[in-house]
Amino acid sequence: MAHFKGKRRYSRFPQKKVRLHRLNEEITAPEVRINAVGEIEAGIYPTTQVIAWAKEMGVDLVEIVAKAQPPVCRLIEYQKFLYEKKKKDKEQKAKTVKQVLKEIRFGPNTDEHDFNFKLNHAKKFLEEGAKIKAYVHFKGRSIAYKEKGEVILLRFASELEEFGKVEMLPKLEGNRMFLYMAPLSMKKKKKKTTSAPTVKEKKEKREKEKETEAKSEVENEESTDK
Repeated sequence: MAHFKGKRRYSRFPQKKVRLHRLNEEITAPEVRINAVGEIEAGIYPTTQVIAWAKEMGVDLVEIVAKAQPPVCRLIEYQKFLYEKKKKDKEQKAKTVKQVLKEIRFGPNTDEHDFNFKLNHAKKFLEEGAKIKAYVHFKGRSIAYKEKGEVILLRFASELEEFGKVEMLPKLEGNRMFLYMAPLSMKKKKKKTTSAPTVKEKKEKREKEKETEAKSEVENEESTDK
């Protein structure tokens, strides 16, 4: 016997949307905590009293945090509350930045030019806020030279210490050795720029001071001879 599928019936009446918050008399807790509104101070009050205030003010008593003891509520028009919440959620979503992961590949015999080329790209990626997954790919018998790969990745991390921090040291997985780096936060970058001078900078400063002292001595001798 053949079976025929009947046409799907659609209701002429739109389905009601389920509210996520309880309002007014729907709130069953005997007491609620409310925000300060007008002459009403923030605090804990009997629910019936707050509902009466809401009716006098022409607003709703909206349950915000139902699991709190007592529940946290607001005296506000529900539609206005939804509008403010939607606007706030949209702003927070716009502020959240998706973390991008950039891959940089090396070989165990990567030459100096190729290394520096990829290093410059890595600096740019870290400055833009992206994470880096650098790896050395070993083909065939080149896996015997895994020490070379470790040297390349450690040098790579050392060259980038002003731009990022190491999240995972070189680790061999199959025929690849991985290194993960994350960008430095703005606070850490500022600390780096205002950090104490290096040994090289101190040495150069001393040499300049000696040169200026020597010049001043020569000038003094010439003036005394005259």
